[in-house]
Amino acid sequence: MRDPVLTFTERGLYCPAGDFHIDPWRPVDRALITHGHADHSRSGHGRYLATTQAAPVIRHRLGAIALETINYGEVRRIGSAEVSFHPAGHIPGSAQIRVAVNGEVWVVSGDYKITPDGLSEPFEPVACHSFISECTFGLPVFKWQDQGAVAQELNAWWADNAAQGLTTLLGAYSLGKAQRMMSLLDTGIGPILTHGAVAATNAVLCAQGYALPESTQITPDLRIKDHPGAVVLAPPAALGTPWARKLGPASTGFASGWMRLRGVRRRRAADRGFVVSDHADWDGLLTAIRTTGAENIYVTHGYTEIFARALREMGWNAQVVPTEFGGDEDDTTADSA
Repeated sequence: MRDPVLTFTERGLYCPAGDFHIDPWRPVDRALITHGHADHSRSGHGRYLATTQAAPVIRHRLGAIALETINYGEVRRIGSAEVSFHPAGHIPGSAQIRVAVNGEVWVVSGDYKITPDGLSEPFEPVACHSFISECTFGLPVFKWQDQGAVAQELNAWWADNAAQGLTTLLGAYSLGKAQRMMSLLDTGIGPILTHGAVAATNAVLCAQGYALPESTQITPDLRIKDHPGAVVLAPPAALGTPWARKLGPASTGFASGWMRLRGVRRRRAADRGFVVSDHADWDGLLTAIRTTGAENIYVTHGYTEIFARALREMGWNAQVVPTEFGGDEDDTTADSA
């Protein structure tokens, strides 16, 4: 019996044939990184490999690191393993990582969604024998609304707030979610203002050529009354803080897949919740798994036990893999990039 292409270790997913880890959560010599969110790209590794598109924001977050880049679809040999990165559709630059050893192919999904958002590189199915899939939203209750309908709701709320003389304050994770929500805004309603964490990430992405609407960073000397009817994009952890209160009378909203659950909406104490996620919903997860043609499914971070059981009932060989990935959907730091 051949050794597995990837093994599950206390430092993260490990490839013995290539002597590298994928999205490790403890320091390793060589780390292949699926995307720039903090739970997947951590400091302390000796060498990093990420997509050309993901590299700038990873450098922005981690500073001077030994980071090599790879283009989507490019095949690179590391040891006796062949690796390639393929679009995951999660956020700009995000990737699934394909690892092939002696004809056996494994794919690590990272975080992903299969519905194009107009900003991230669209998800591409990758055929494999074994698929390691996230299942952040691995329950049937999680089904996402059409993005166009979300945009209509978002802009109607903003326009109504502006008509009432209120600032519109929208909580959205600084990397990925904030830019996606910005791309849905009707700039004819009013100006777009941003928290410093969002502005810094915007600058990195715009320098790469990602198209975002014009916005203004909120600085200590900015007067909100000079920007009537504005919408403000900020990390969720900035909501309810002295920084937010300085914006004056405002209506607060929150964008997350967790807004699908009423209890979460109540805990967030927001005026509006927008069900928008950069992760696949229940149908998206099943579609992605089906299109890989994989015989073995390993599920990580999310409703793992429930989702793995459902997959087994559908006929897949599925099991849970414990990982230490966490929550770009539940931002807990106001300065997250």
